[in-house]
Amino acid sequence: MPEQDSAIPDLTRLARRKRERPAGPPDAETIHRRAVLAAQTAVDFKGEDVRVLDMRELVAYTDYLVICTGRNVRLTKRIAEEVGLRLKKDEGIVPSGVEGLTQGEWILLDFMDFVVHIFTPAARDFYRLDVLWKEAPFETVEP
Repeated sequence: MPEQDSAIPDLTRLARRKRERPAGPPDAETIHRRAVLAAQTAVDFKGEDVRVLDMRELVAYTDYLVICTGRNVRLTKRIAEEVGLRLKKDEGIVPSGVEGLTQGEWILLDFMDFVVHIFTPAARDFYRLDVLWKEAPFETVEP
């Protein structure tokens, strides 16, 4: 049998590996704390106009939307990376999906219970999620 190159992961073995999962879904307080942690991380890495929208009474697919702006594509990518790292380190969670990371104009990190949207100024102005969900209660996260 040939020696396996350690730089290449054994995807078959990884696919068979069992993942430990918590007994149940996180409680409302934990979900809110995680969404605010994501928002605060965005602020820590120069995210602007950061808001946490409470979507619990409006949609079934998530509890909170975190919306922020990065001044340019390079910064939106950095914010997304740092949010992912902080939540993995502090809360032991990773997004179930990531969209838009290649282009960087609108990056979406889907943590299921909350969704993080990171926009460039032009993309945020174009998509206007703040206006679309204006009836959602929100909190602003400041530096």
